[in-house]
Amino acid sequence: MRSLKGQYIKNAQLGISAIIVLSAGLMYGLHPSKILPIVFGFEVQDLELKNIFRAIMGLYLVLGIYWIIGIIKPKHWQTATIINVLFMGGLAFGRIISTIFDGISSQYMIGLILELLFMIWGIYNLKSRVPQHQKS
Repeated sequence: MRSLKGQYIKNAQLGISAIIVLSAGLMYGLHPSKILPIVFGFEVQDLELKNIFRAIMGLYLVLGIYWIIGIIKPKHWQTATIINVLFMGGLAFGRIISTIFDGISSQYMIGLILELLFMIWGIYNLKSRVPQHQKS
């Protein structure tokens, strides 16, 4: 049986990711026309833009909830971690592309660094915590 400390370390990557992504999702979608101008400094008035941010909220909420399910139900841990690695890697890739084409944003560089760290942490967890017979 694995130690409680080992389980905590294994699940911390999903748990912290879930907290951050659930919070970001709510920030993006609860009231985009009031919250986003304060946080990001741009107005959200068009219906289509509000719809995009609420769709992002839905995506973030569903992913964050699934990562919590991955913590609670061990049979979902590996899939939740793979999805987390892909999500964090995808966000980091998009930020790298934006940095190349649009320039450096100090606000988003923090996000880029954190996304790369969470992606690497997830890859490490998958390599070190998935039994050999389950690896392809």
